[in-house]
This record gives sequence, C-alpha cells and structure tokens, in this order.
Amino acid sequence: MTSNPTPRDYNKASVLDVVLSHAPLTRNQLIELTGLSKATVSRAVEELRADGFVVDGGMDEVTGRGRRSTYLDLPGTTGHVAGISFGVQTTGVLVTDLRGREVRHLAVPTPEHQEVEDAARWLVDLIAQAAESAQGPLRQIVAAVPGRVRGGTEIFGPAESMKIFEGSHLHRAIEERVDAPVLLDSDANAALLGILTNDASITNAVLFSVSTILNFASCTDHELARGSTPTFGDIGVLSSGVGDQILDELLSTRGLLRFARQRGLELGRVEDLWLESHPEAPRAEVLEAFTTAIVTAVSVVAVTLDPESVYFVGRLRPLVDEVLPEVRGRLDRSLPSAPEIRAVEHLIGLSTAQGAVYACLTMAQERLRDAVLGARRQNQPAEQSAPAF
Repeated sequence: MTSNPTPRDYNKASVLDVVLSHAPLTRNQLIELTGLSKATVSRAVEELRADGFVVDGGMDEVTGRGRRSTYLDLPGTTGHVAGISFGVQTTGVLVTDLRGREVRHLAVPTPEHQEVEDAARWLVDLIAQAAESAQGPLRQIVAAVPGRVRGGTEIFGPAESMKIFEGSHLHRAIEERVDAPVLLDSDANAALLGILTNDASITNAVLFSVSTILNFASCTDHELARGSTPTFGDIGVLSSGVGDQILDELLSTRGLLRFARQRGLELGRVEDLWLESHPEAPRAEVLEAFTTAIVTAVSVVAVTLDPESVYFVGRLRPLVDEVLPEVRGRLDRSLPSAPEIRAVEHLIGLSTAQGAVYACLTMAQERLRDAVLGARRQNQPAEQSAPAF
C-alpha cells in the first residue's frame, strides 16, 4: 500500500532530477547542486539505487592525495526514447538514453509511401535499427511531420506528397506496432523546441520552417503555444503582399519553385536558385517576391505576437540568408520595434529529430520522477532490472 509522497520522497526526486540533468556526477556534486545535506543525499542515493534508478558509473581521477569518488549515473535499464523527423525528402531517427545521450541516429531518404501501414512499419523498423544497441525498454516516441498537429495525434495540412497521413491514421498505425507512448508534432514545433532547450534565455519567439510547406511555431514565456483547432498556425494561407500569392506559395520549396519557373527560370530543383547562375532580371523578380513575403510574415507575427526573436529554418534558409539585410532594413522602416531575425543552421534529418527527442525526454523524465515519488522500498526486491514507470 502506498501513501502520499513525503518530504523524504521529494528529496529523492530532487536528487534524481539532478542526476537526469548532470550524470555522471559524484555525491559531492549532488550535494552542491541540490543544496541538500550529505546525509540526505546519501540516503536518497541508496534508496534510488535500491529502486533501480541509479547505479555507480565509474571512478574519478584524483591527482595528489585524496580519495577517489564514485560517479553516479542512470542505469541503461531505465530505457531509451526515439525522436523522428519524418520529412518529404529525408527522415531522421535519433535514439538517446533517458539522460539524453545519443545511442545512434539515422538519416535516410523518405520513400513515397502509398499506404499508412507501410509508412508506419518502415518508421518502426528505422527506430529498431537506431535502437539496436540501446538498453532497457523504449519509453517514448515523438514523430515530427511537415504539417500542423492537434492533440499529438491528428495531422492537418500536410505536404501534398504526404496527404495520406492526414488525420490520426499515422499515429494509430505506429502505436499499434510499438510498446511505448507515441505522439506526433509539427516539424516547426520540434525545431523551435530544440532552440528553446539549447537557450534558456529565450522567452517569446516565433519560428518559420520554410521547406516543402511553410510551417509555423511560437512560444510565450519559453513555452510552446498550441492551438485547439486546425486553423492555429496556418499562416501560409495569408496574403504574401505579392499579387494574389499567399505566403505558402512563396515561402515553401514547392511554391517558390513553381513561381520561379513561371518567371522563366529553368530550375530542376529549388536549390538551383542560389547554387547556379541565372539571368539577372527574372532572378531579381523572384528574390523581390521572396523578400516581400518574408517581410509580410514577420510583420504579421510582430504586431500580433510581439516576439523578441524570429527564426527561419529549412531548405530555403540559404535564400533567407541572402535577402536578410534587405528584410531587416524594410522592417526597421515599417515597424516601431522590429524583432531580431535569425536564419538558423539546420541539419536535415537530425535537427528536427533532436527537438523531438527533447519532447520525449521531458515526458519520460516526468514519468520517472512520478515513479520515484510513488516508490516504496518496503516489499520491493533489492535490485530492479527495469524501473516501472
């Protein structure tokens, strides 16, 4: 029989939080980081060890006189998580332990799937390959997709070549094939989460993913904003400020490629726009339209969301770099206070998967902490091969 958590349980949870953030580390480091007494930390460590949440992770090296300290770490039996970047061209899978240390990552071309079940089977096989050397059970999967996602299960407005995944079919098909919780999210949310995780000083920000489709994410007080309807985040349907073109038609690879070809540029792929030489006049027309669309998009979020920073990631990022000085100049002239604009280096197939892993870790670590608060040493075995949470 269990009871409500006691102060002793909360001390254990505090010690575990520090282990999750800093392992491997010594007891002295634990005492410093938790602010708890030596006796309290020692008792918590021994109880966490008995519960199967902490193990010895080697010895430090001591120069001169003094005792060597034992490092504490999470056991491999606590399990692992998998973050997926499921893109139109490239799919990436990143598997880490619950401390966030990489087990393996894969980035492969995305096949053109005709059936949702085939895509789910393919994704699960990729996870299995990446997790081949991982220990313990799979605790969480988060798959980031080029579309808007509601409730972690339903996809809205995906790229044209991924329309078969619209709705909750993909989520259900993956979940049927794994013994772990599964959540879906937008690639923009995952990319912004990666930025937020690496920079705790960011409070209010916006991110535009300019790839196969235009996708959008925002945060307030360092927390991702999530809408309750499919309309939220569908900024691509707004006017670009260029004729009758909407933002998605100029700030997505598919739309910009079509626009450039209509202006007489012979492009095999959108990257040729900045990697090859082209007639000056039609290229300048395309860049002018692209610049205007970016100014429009940033202006919309500046006056509605008041972000401190606006980020651009995705396949069109090199073109964003090219026009950024002009974009900043126009915004400085049109807005009383323009947000800082950054084009962020983005590793296709990996950066978005990293953001998905951060989401996995948050959920898995919260469940692990809850398990610690509910754990009791009475009537439990001295060693536990896989902590139950």
